[in-house]
Amino acid sequence: MLNSFFNSHKLNLLVVISVFLFVSCVKLLYAAENKDSPIIINGDNVEYSADNKEVIATGNIEVIYRGSKLTCNKLKVNMQTKEGLAEGNARLEDEKGVVTGERIVYDFTNKTGIIYKADFRANPYFGKAKKLEKVSDSEFVAKGGYFTTCSLDQPHYRFAAKKINMFPGDKVQSKQTTLYLGAVPLVYLPRFNYSMKEPFMHVQVEPGTRKDWGPYILSMWRYNLTSNVNARGFLDYRYKLGWGEGFELNYFNTPVGKGDFKFYYTLETPHDQPTGPPKSDYYRYFMRWRHKWDIDERTNVTTEFFKITDQRRKDDRTYSITHSFLQDYFFREYEKDAQPLSYALFHHAFDYSSLDVLLQMRTNKWFDQIEKKPEINYNLPSLQLGESPLYFESINQLGTYNKKKVATSDPLAATYSQDRDKVTDTRLDTKNTFSLPTKIAFIQFKPFVSSRQTFYDKAANDQNGIVRTIFYSGADMSTKFYRVFNAKTNFLGLDINGLRHIITPSIGYLYTHPPTIPGSNIKQIDSSIDSINRGNTAALSLSNKLQTKRNGQSLDFVDFLITTNLVLNPKTGDNAFLSPRAGENLKDNFSDILFKLKVLPYSWIRFESDATFAHADHSSVNFNKFSLANYQLSFDFAKERSFAIGQRYERKGSNEVTAGLTWRMSPKWKFGSYIRYNLKKSISLDGGMQEQEYTLTRDLHCWDLDITLNKKEVSGTTIFFTFRLKAFPENEFGFDQALTRQKSGTQ
Repeated sequence: MLNSFFNSHKLNLLVVISVFLFVSCVKLLYAAENKDSPIIINGDNVEYSADNKEVIATGNIEVIYRGSKLTCNKLKVNMQTKEGLAEGNARLEDEKGVVTGERIVYDFTNKTGIIYKADFRANPYFGKAKKLEKVSDSEFVAKGGYFTTCSLDQPHYRFAAKKINMFPGDKVQSKQTTLYLGAVPLVYLPRFNYSMKEPFMHVQVEPGTRKDWGPYILSMWRYNLTSNVNARGFLDYRYKLGWGEGFELNYFNTPVGKGDFKFYYTLETPHDQPTGPPKSDYYRYFMRWRHKWDIDERTNVTTEFFKITDQRRKDDRTYSITHSFLQDYFFREYEKDAQPLSYALFHHAFDYSSLDVLLQMRTNKWFDQIEKKPEINYNLPSLQLGESPLYFESINQLGTYNKKKVATSDPLAATYSQDRDKVTDTRLDTKNTFSLPTKIAFIQFKPFVSSRQTFYDKAANDQNGIVRTIFYSGADMSTKFYRVFNAKTNFLGLDINGLRHIITPSIGYLYTHPPTIPGSNIKQIDSSIDSINRGNTAALSLSNKLQTKRNGQSLDFVDFLITTNLVLNPKTGDNAFLSPRAGENLKDNFSDILFKLKVLPYSWIRFESDATFAHADHSSVNFNKFSLANYQLSFDFAKERSFAIGQRYERKGSNEVTAGLTWRMSPKWKFGSYIRYNLKKSISLDGGMQEQEYTLTRDLHCWDLDITLNKKEVSGTTIFFTFRLKAFPENEFGFDQALTRQKSGTQ
């Protein structure tokens, strides 16, 4: 009976034993590889001493052990402790970098050691040291040496210190550091802390000349105060305006989040002003504080505060020129937002909804802005109601608003303390929508109904407590057709590997019932809510795409989109897309038709275009004509060799042609240009050349020097020079408007 049992389970026991032996072997091999794996030494002459457990090798030695490679002319290694001494052209290389030295004492097990008379390279950094200690895989300590981003034996610049702590790929720290330019000591730094993860230089200087500044020099010093706080100092001089100075603090990884604070001050003292104390108009400063705190995964607080002492600067000779402080001194920030808001926003996400509380105040009295004190938003996105096919969506808003407009736009006004058209209102708005998404044959169909109620504490005629109700109904419909063509050709180098044509038509119909209270009886604070009127429209769109495959990936070879709105049964006074004359009997009509086209015939050519066909404005000369058209054609011939040309046409505005060129002429020289030419002359705009910019870049080994000439019809000629370390190509000045200007042919 026992034999029968054993025979029946013999196969199972063999399987278990085999698995156990396999796992044991894997563990032994892993341990041998990571703890007791032998050191393989290759050389012209290798001798092993059994008594001392040592290997002595000479001539063209190479040792590869656990990711590290050691080469030298003479090597002695204790095979028990795995400690070795390498001499003669000693070189140690791993994924962190390369170190060479006269002698290397190295522990192969812990990957630590000491390199004497060391040269080290951990891109983009290079350096030398009398003694270099490899403390761990992530830390080196250099004593009596320097580091730089210049690879020459005699570097153009270097940071020298008695002790340098380097963390490859992370940061560099040193004390009692001296910055040398060539052999000349330039700056002494008690402490130096630099992050390798940032693409910015610590010192930037930009000289030049500009029409409204005269000759100028801008300087910025970047300094890491702690591991989570860094600072920037600004010191600038403009011949026509005087000195400007400021600082910026950036903090992160704090218990209450991250943010930045910036302050810039200038006492403008024009060189041709009369003698005597400066006028109060010349004191100007800019203050900005931004902060974000992620309290938990669902909750965060975001704040921004802007304070600008003045928005305008008068020209004492003409009394007509006005200046924006942001536009004058921080053009990039001006382009992003010419009238920044000060606010605090609290956000919390629930399981199926979200809550936002916004407090927004006007801190600069020359801006027309709406104060929200506060505004509370509660949104419930589309949510299925149980097991039913119905979905429910709710958008709710409660707020107290103060709409402020400046008293005057006169640049010579002495004060902006008074506001006009000041409107204060409390409003509760709620919109609830029921929808029924379904599919009818091949059409995605989503009918919906909505009801909107808005409570106002006061009407335009000071009536208290009014409620406006608006009813919406409509449906969204879309579908998709496609056909695959078995086309494979390289005709004219097009590289077509199959074609798929996709057509996506969609219709969105919306009917807005006339509100129970007309907009004329409501204080107009937010036009998206307060000015809603009757509407009966259908939004139409048609997308056409041609797709192919290049390099194994799907690519939209051609993408063409048309969108418009059809206004149905329009009435006089509707808030629609038309501008009817009073009492006119209107017919159904289309709004403006928008076109967008993108074509990628080759990997190195890109064509993009958009246009607006004005089709609905009876009172406009643009009726049934293109009011706007843009295009851009880009060529990428090779790395740092590209050309782009574009055009922006406005029937009532300009007709500008733009072109840009970047061309690497040789390993040492690169040329770039940008021009903007207006083909049309009008009363408010001159024709001809509007802007020209030419940049010549010289490779100075570890530096790039940009010499730029910029000439604008409005502001005159500017010449400036920019020195950029190749290792840190980013430029923080923001004066070069070419870096942020609109692309050719785009809005």
